Amino acid sequence: MDVPADLLARLRDRLVTTGYTIDGVRERLGDVAAAALAREELVPAERATRDPDPLGALIRLWWLGLAVPERHLELPVAELAAAGLLRRDGDEVRAAVHLQPWETGGYLVSDRKVRPGDPALRPDHVVGAGGASANLASLVTRRPVESALDLGTGCGVQVLHLAGRAGRVTATDVNPRALRLARLSWALSGIEGVDARLGSGFDPVADERFDLVVSNPPFVISPRGRFTYRESGAAADDFCRDLVRDAPRHLNPGGYCQILANWLHVAGEDWRDRVGGWLAATGCDGWAVQRDVLDPAEYVELWLRDSAEQGTPAYRERYDEWLTWLESLGVTGIGFGWITLRDGGSLDPVVRVEELTTPVEQPVGAYVDEVLDAIVTAHRIGADELRHARLVTRPDVVEERIGPPGAEDPARIVLRQTGGLRRHARVGTVEAALAGVCDGELPLGALLAAIAELTGADPDETMARIDELRPLIAEGFFRIKEPANDR
Repeated sequence: MDVPADLLARLRDRLVTTGYTIDGVRERLGDVAAAALAREELVPAERATRDPDPLGALIRLWWLGLAVPERHLELPVAELAAAGLLRRDGDEVRAAVHLQPWETGGYLVSDRKVRPGDPALRPDHVVGAGGASANLASLVTRRPVESALDLGTGCGVQVLHLAGRAGRVTATDVNPRALRLARLSWALSGIEGVDARLGSGFDPVADERFDLVVSNPPFVISPRGRFTYRESGAAADDFCRDLVRDAPRHLNPGGYCQILANWLHVAGEDWRDRVGGWLAATGCDGWAVQRDVLDPAEYVELWLRDSAEQGTPAYRERYDEWLTWLESLGVTGIGFGWITLRDGGSLDPVVRVEELTTPVEQPVGAYVDEVLDAIVTAHRIGADELRHARLVTRPDVVEERIGPPGAEDPARIVLRQTGGLRRHARVGTVEAALAGVCDGELPLGALLAAIAELTGADPDETMARIDELRPLIAEGFFRIKEPANDR
């Protein structure tokens, strides 16, 4: 698909002038239809654009994939049709691609969304951006970098986010069609200089290193790879495992790798050990978060819906084949989440694997560096250093005391973060007392001694609980104000 640069420039100008932007579409559709469209429900948006004005016509054409009378389109239809972006059907025009505005202010070009009843997906289908793309973009660190790699770029969405904070961007994909459409996305978004390369995994950048690697890879776990945008053809979750293990060879010192991944829950095995093993093998500091888990049937249904195969003659056969294969592996569930690696250059790398299924403050990338710093600090600080450390309670921490009304002592005390990752931790009276007084002024040892005196507790026993504060430091309830050896 070779589209002249001047035609793309004119198309972009028309899209912007007409208001075909994220905010413009939301305003034109109204709250109800816009919210439904975000859920992939089209009927309210179709109703809202039945009598199309110029913006409504663009929404129907590019986003909803509907036929639009040519007289309603203020576009160079003949040129766009010659370039393969539009198709004429008598007096009506249809989009040959899906063209959507994105939250960065740019545009994304992908294959049209496949709905139930449409022809089957082509094997090299290029999917548009959705929830997973937004999740990864939110996760990625906001710190500026000199070099960034988008591995498996698809329609090019992550490059739209990286372009403003990376000196140079390399993007790869195993699908030649994906790279062609991604180049259109970048051109329509005013992004130049992306080094696009064809190939699988890290092969196109075999001897190169980057400050940042991001990837929304083909993580779907299936018995065979049918669609390149979601399945690699690798056995089980080996593709994500290998991607994690290979990443450090392509990171500069201090570099980050941040990816989305699926992993198996297997009978008789803790999924944390499985994913933790992937991270431990890298030699990097690592943080993995499970955001959701589906049982095998839910998982198969999700991805058969994704390829619009519900209601087709092959649906039951493929459903049964997929479930049979997962059962043969002993799979009890499939997890979805984030993985972040940081090459800290330490001989004592730290790995944390956890589950966070409730909403978190977005974007995570705005504070992901602090999350990793806290995990590393809690692990590496010595006992003597910890006693002399000055702790500060996170400002958004609240305390919940739970027990029978009128009871003198609570049955349970919970510290809860109201921002960030919104973690919560059940604590004892000593930790709760510390949360109320840690302001960075006094060393931790002195505070523990004072708490023991006030409560009548044994000072040695109170001091012995100092190591119980490490998880609270790792999870960000407390931070260390000064270097631990500053006395």
